[in-house]
Amino acid sequence: MTEDRSYDIVLYGATGFTGSLTAQYLARHAPAGCRWALAGRSPAKLESVRTLLSTIRPELADLTLVSADSTDPESLAALAASTRVVISTVGPYINYGEPLVAACAAAGTDYVDLTGEPEFVDLMFLRYHERAVASGARLVHCCGFDSIPHDLGTFFTVAQLPEDVALTVSGVVSTNATFSAGTYHSALTGFSHARQTIRAARQRRSVEQSLAKHSGPTRRARSTTGRVHRVEGGWAVPLPTIDPQVIARSARALPQYGPQFEYSHYVKVKHLPVAIGAGLGLGALIGLAQIPPVRRLLLSRATPGEGPSLERRDRSHFTVRFTGEGGGKTVTTLVKGGDPGYDETSKMLAESALCLAFDDLPKTSGQITTATAMGQSLLERLVAAGISFEVVPG
Repeated sequence: MTEDRSYDIVLYGATGFTGSLTAQYLARHAPAGCRWALAGRSPAKLESVRTLLSTIRPELADLTLVSADSTDPESLAALAASTRVVISTVGPYINYGEPLVAACAAAGTDYVDLTGEPEFVDLMFLRYHERAVASGARLVHCCGFDSIPHDLGTFFTVAQLPEDVALTVSGVVSTNATFSAGTYHSALTGFSHARQTIRAARQRRSVEQSLAKHSGPTRRARSTTGRVHRVEGGWAVPLPTIDPQVIARSARALPQYGPQFEYSHYVKVKHLPVAIGAGLGLGALIGLAQIPPVRRLLLSRATPGEGPSLERRDRSHFTVRFTGEGGGKTVTTLVKGGDPGYDETSKMLAESALCLAFDDLPKTSGQITTATAMGQSLLERLVAAGISFEVVPG
């Protein structure tokens, strides 16, 4: 039983930029009696983070530090066996994430991370979903800006629409945020794995179709590419992130999304030529990432652990505007928050772990989405933490 374990939550990767912010959030907001620890491969760096946390809460000077390394499976197995929930901020996940997912799936330990890497998520499903179902582990990827505002924003929008009818939802995200070196490394690594990503997605679809045949009728849910169109104050441009995939999985799992569900995903830009230029630049970067020497050069331009300053993060914000339609009704909702890449992401990640550890949730297991695993409970936690979910006039 996981209730008998030493810790409620262990944060693995606490010495990175986002990991440190997540540790600081837990220091301020973990409930009394929460048993948590920091884990990583560098005792000196962990000690430095613990010293910082002790300035927030002096008693955290005695916070437990756990030695663990992605190259040492035994250390990860011991980590997973010691706690009810693991938070991982160690990326790129396709390079470093699998051993910890494997350990959690084997130990029946709940797991949350920040990945936005489709290949990693699909491979973890293929390799560990059934093991996690058997052990009772909940493997919940994408617990940051990818994909909580979009997944729970759609969940919130669907709740405003009639039941048992076909639904369509679109989301348009706008933000002025900057990104850290770790995010840059993860993105560039993902670009270099374009073929592998397509192959993993194809394999996942095949397995899911096979599983669906044995589980009876399923809801039809899909994400669509959409088209460029005008919106108030600019243009909505299709955004090829992992978010639509996550939302479609939630829709297939949850009955309130209706018998047929469709989602399209966009980013808002003020000027269309800017979007065209960005698209061309992205295409060039994806091409260059396929060439190992060039990829190494590009990766060397940013050092993981670096990120935007507090002053820059304080100026950052995001909004996702959803439009939902079904049963003759149209509804518009907004999800809004501060700096999406770091401050709000660390909040979302920490609250996801706290939700799994302490809230009364539906019984689920395997690789599942935030909406499926935590749904309304996590939404209410995020609202209490300052992220806004609201219905607005269309």
